[in-house]
Amino acid sequence: MSTSRGTKAGRAPRASTRSGNRAVSNGQPTTQGVDAKPRSGDESGPPPLPLLDRRRVPTGAGTVVRHGLHYAGQLTSILTGGSPIQPSKGDRRFADPAFTDNPVYRRVMQSYLAFSAEVDTAIEESHLGWKDKELLGFLADMLTSTIAPTNAFIGNPAAIKRAFETRGASLVLGLRNFVHDLRFNGGMPSQVKGGALRVGEDLALTPGAVVYRDAVCEVIQYAPTTSWVWRRPVILVPPQISKYYFMDLSPKRSFIEFAVSRGIPFFAISWRNPGPEDREYNLDVYAASVLRVIDAVRDITGSDQVNTLGMCAGGILTSIVLGHLADTGDTRVHSASFGVTLLDFAEPAPIGMFNMPFLVGQARRRSSRAGVLDARALAVIFNWMRPNDLIWNYWVNNYLMGNDPGVFDILAWNGDGTSLPAALHHQFLKMFNLNLLADGQLQVLGSRIDLAKIDIDVYATAGTTDHLTPWKGCYRTTQLMSGDMTFVLSNAGHIASLVNPPGNPKAYYFAGPKPGPDPDAWKAAADRVPGTWWEHWVDWVSARSGEEVTAPKTLGSKAYPVLESAPGSYVLERIPAIV
Repeated sequence: MSTSRGTKAGRAPRASTRSGNRAVSNGQPTTQGVDAKPRSGDESGPPPLPLLDRRRVPTGAGTVVRHGLHYAGQLTSILTGGSPIQPSKGDRRFADPAFTDNPVYRRVMQSYLAFSAEVDTAIEESHLGWKDKELLGFLADMLTSTIAPTNAFIGNPAAIKRAFETRGASLVLGLRNFVHDLRFNGGMPSQVKGGALRVGEDLALTPGAVVYRDAVCEVIQYAPTTSWVWRRPVILVPPQISKYYFMDLSPKRSFIEFAVSRGIPFFAISWRNPGPEDREYNLDVYAASVLRVIDAVRDITGSDQVNTLGMCAGGILTSIVLGHLADTGDTRVHSASFGVTLLDFAEPAPIGMFNMPFLVGQARRRSSRAGVLDARALAVIFNWMRPNDLIWNYWVNNYLMGNDPGVFDILAWNGDGTSLPAALHHQFLKMFNLNLLADGQLQVLGSRIDLAKIDIDVYATAGTTDHLTPWKGCYRTTQLMSGDMTFVLSNAGHIASLVNPPGNPKAYYFAGPKPGPDPDAWKAAADRVPGTWWEHWVDWVSARSGEEVTAPKTLGSKAYPVLESAPGSYVLERIPAIV
């Protein structure tokens, strides 16, 4: 669950976007691989060779030959100094002046970018289905990001300069960091300095108390900061693979703090980190726990109904609970909000590339043996979906430059996940594989979950550059349910679109008309609004929160007394370091 990727050259945007290896010519993306006319002053470069006209080479068996010949033509232009290839704007790997001024480094960079773009083009021009393209693109991205010259000391002029400036100390420090990560981080480069940010001391600081606990979760009630609150509370349902505090990061960057400041009675579910002994916990167990939470919150607030806020996989669970309530005629939930939630897995999305029998079978066997799907395994997969940003960036910083990783709240949270019980993991795999939820074939708590029966007001958000749950897939939520729908599109990636506090001058979102079947038509008609969707959501949910009442002076209730102060105990449970 992390930040965004940009498209590469020569590859039309698919459901996912890719990062880092995009080549440009004259400041514009190349249209076929890195095939472009020379820049002004480079007319001496060789003209395109007729032999390299790929339209003359048949597709199918000739694909490798066709792209190989085109790449050979690119290399000819590169080696003779006539290539217009440049890295895309924002590709920080090649920011050092040596890649512009030094002819050797410039040619190495251009050869690499040309190869990467050619691989991308070959995949895009293939006649594979979208899932096969996603998987092949994922593997290709792993390859091309790994062989980037900047990942090697000799190919990274900034690292070489750093070594000379520090008289080799940077290399010693880099080796120390490498050994540390090899011992304690599974050989993956650390994204954040260990122990620099602590939950309850630096993160998850919004005042509150644990008012409910069972074997699955704790519930935190947040102390009001206004003299009045709305009657109807909001319950946050975070992903089962994540800890809730990405919505309660540093002060002034906390969604929960912001919501409480606007008079919203706010409760957050904090999942317990399951162990092998919990291998049988499934959707029935988690959905039943959410229903108990709803009843506890209703008792504490005195409200007959609640509003829910489900994030990512927590939104999937929320939709299942809502489907069960709709099936039984239960009206305990008044409105529902969803953040970056994908419910229809027939929609093209990068996560769909893992929806293949041999991958699903392997994942199922792994969690069956261990009893849980280790959060670290999921983190590694998600990191490899954005390798330049989340792996090789830290490889260069930590090992080649000899720097410690930075201190950033989102990355600290990103490395602090929860595992999935085997039974729940298996159900998710089956749900993804057969698209049971969107097709109305999922059975939970004795109900067949039919999303079309959910007839309450719904608010859904997505991120423009989300690499995990693309915005058009999230938009499908508005077509699956039957109530009044509101859709908002934020200008960031998967988690960055959610952690988007007021005050960021670069932040904006799209809000517009009632969502119809065509997401592109909706966006074309939507207004681009400066600021954050937080403010838009607060206005929306406040209008569905009943009347104003006097803020409670104490937390909990007679039936649900305060158990301990926020952030509670479950959020502090960590998976042991890899030894």
